[in-house]
Amino acid sequence: MRESFWGIMIVGLGIVSMFLVYFFQNITNTSDHNYELLKETTQAAMYDSLDLAAYRYDGTVRIDREVFVESFLRRFAQDATLQHQYHITIYDVYEEPPKVSIKIETMGAETTTTITGEGTSFLLTHRVDAILETKW
Repeated sequence: MRESFWGIMIVGLGIVSMFLVYFFQNITNTSDHNYELLKETTQAAMYDSLDLAAYRYDGTVRIDREVFVESFLRRFAQDATLQHQYHITIYDVYEEPPKVSIKIETMGAETTTTITGEGTSFLLTHRVDAILETKW
């Protein structure tokens, strides 16, 4: 009888540990995906918004604000996870020298448990301050 209780306890601990690994893996994957998406989208949008006419005219490296915002939102929307809601805040866009500050908050990263039936919600926030560096 005592050995059967040990077996039940080991199976129960295995199920609980698998649940915890799945729960934290889901949160970690969402956080990593959002950070990489934010970083790469910002860099690509900055390259898209380079003002080549100004560079050809007098050699200044600058970006166009409206083109940057449009390109960033388009690229981010294409690759964002559809199961989450995002709140994008663009703090400042300096055209010359090229610098941007962006914050992304992932809303709706909610995980419900079947044991208690309660939902646990996390607000994941990522912020990037980017300066465009070129070899020109």
